[in-house]
Amino acid sequence: MSRKGAGPGWACRCPGEFDSRRVRALPGVVRRIVEGARKNEILTHVGAVAIPSADSVRDILARIRDLLYLGYFGRQGVSKSTLEYHVGEHIEPLFKDLSHQITMSIRHECKRLRTTCVDCVAKGQDEAVRFLRQIPALQGKLAEDVRAAYDGDPAAKSYDEIIFSYPATQAITTYRIAHELHTRGVPLVPRIMTEYAHSVTGIDIHPGATIGRRFFIDHGTGVVIGETTRIGDNVKVYQGVTLGALSFPQQKDGSVVRGKKRHPTIQDDVTIYAGATILGGDTVIGKGSVVGGNVWLTHSIPPGTKAAIAEPTLKFAGGPPKRSKRDGL
Repeated sequence: MSRKGAGPGWACRCPGEFDSRRVRALPGVVRRIVEGARKNEILTHVGAVAIPSADSVRDILARIRDLLYLGYFGRQGVSKSTLEYHVGEHIEPLFKDLSHQITMSIRHECKRLRTTCVDCVAKGQDEAVRFLRQIPALQGKLAEDVRAAYDGDPAAKSYDEIIFSYPATQAITTYRIAHELHTRGVPLVPRIMTEYAHSVTGIDIHPGATIGRRFFIDHGTGVVIGETTRIGDNVKVYQGVTLGALSFPQQKDGSVVRGKKRHPTIQDDVTIYAGATILGGDTVIGKGSVVGGNVWLTHSIPPGTKAAIAEPTLKFAGGPPKRSKRDGL
């Protein structure tokens, strides 16, 4: 804090040490925090089994991406002659870390459901091996996604540009990794992965969604794809699209019914333009349809349909702008 009229020779005369009276207040602060934790158990994970580490899961995600896009991320300049050595060097530590995080997620689920956990370590290792065996299949799907992005975006100059810089590529890559684990029933870890991608890309894809081949999200910001969404092949989605739930069915006690299909089905070869909202588990967008920008749909449309909102009426203060012959009107 500045002092009025302080000259060049002014110096602070405050004591440098902590005031013991204020330090003595800290045990009271500790007691209040502990009391709050005991009162609000929903926010406290004390005395329970260990849960997956979000930081470790993000690190694992980056290492899996290194294997999916060899030579793009992580160590670059890998030669074809040393490729097998390079992959082998990374597989065992990745297996150990992934199996550990899966084991902790299974153990936590057993605690949550109050079931006896007797082989969570073996299950964690089995699921890690099964996932690693799926990496070649994931590479095939992601190669098709990258080609779909290149074919669907005239601004793209190369596959490299799409892999390095497109947020949709990161979001779809993360989704496909997480979905593979989700379909095996691995708890917590898939959602940690996709919510991390959501936080850095603005694209929210639930790992439970089912998405076909050659999927492309153009721009991507604000896209939401719900848990029970089903998307076919060759689907293109623009920014701001929501594939969401129309309502949440409830049980007699008022709790939400889980496990029901709440989100729409998008069939093959559909294009959905910016800002469109499609809701409901019974809503089906037929093959080859085009859904225009800002359209709101809560019912199905047949194959080959073009759905668009009526052109809005524009008002101009001071009269409409003058049109030239180049406007073609």
